[in-house]
Amino acid sequence: MRELYGVIGDPIAHSMSPLMHNDAFKALHYDADYHAFHVTPDNLEAAVKGMKAIGVSGFNVTIPHKTAIIPYLDEIDPLAEAIGAVNTVVRKGTKWIGYNTDGPGFIQSLKEDWKEDVTNEHVLVVGAGGAAKAIYYALAQSGVKQIDICNRTLEKAIALQQANPFHCQSKAITLQDAEECLAQYSLIVQTTSIGMHPNVHLQPISLKHLNVNAYVADIIYNPFETAFLAEAKRLGANIQNGLGMFIYQGAIAFEKWTGQTPDVKRMKQIVMDKLGGK
Repeated sequence: MRELYGVIGDPIAHSMSPLMHNDAFKALHYDADYHAFHVTPDNLEAAVKGMKAIGVSGFNVTIPHKTAIIPYLDEIDPLAEAIGAVNTVVRKGTKWIGYNTDGPGFIQSLKEDWKEDVTNEHVLVVGAGGAAKAIYYALAQSGVKQIDICNRTLEKAIALQQANPFHCQSKAITLQDAEECLAQYSLIVQTTSIGMHPNVHLQPISLKHLNVNAYVADIIYNPFETAFLAEAKRLGANIQNGLGMFIYQGAIAFEKWTGQTPDVKRMKQIVMDKLGGK
């Protein structure tokens, strides 16, 4: 009997995860299918129970269910618990186990595109939302020694910094302070939605004082190159969009479900072709 996997969200029709995972199953001759399931918030509990009842082997979780799903799971991985959000659920026996692969996916993309060891980097995280939290905590858990956070609302950055359960040197600063001391950071991670369509000309902070030897990442991948990344590249920095994070969070989920490693380059090419990138 073929195994069944999927992704739940609202909306969900736009998801590229089925395309990516079904190709990976086919390439590895793994007898499974992956589907997108439209689940509204009021049907979340019933959907989780139903997926267990019909023997679903695992699934991804996207907006708006990443936090709301936690009470319906049997166990939560420590990183996912700290973040307060789950994007991957694995079935182990009769139990649903929740994980968050977003932060680890980002770190893996850094290792692939930049450098293997980032523990000694001085990091600035721009934003204080769910994506910022996942990346910040994953970096801290992995041993990065210095991570600062800047946000339009300073109070949110302070709350995120103070709630971090993993040891690292860290402070919350305003966007203006971040712009003025930007040269001290060797890794800058833009985690907000600023720069997405239709407001592609916007960027969260000025890069006037950027250290040209810094590595600049933006978790947006549509457009492939945001105004933020375009300015960083113009100033001489190396850049990375969010495609690698998306691919690796999926690859890590795939490994947790199947115990097999998918072809990440193949997964990336499929998504790029779908987006019309190059």
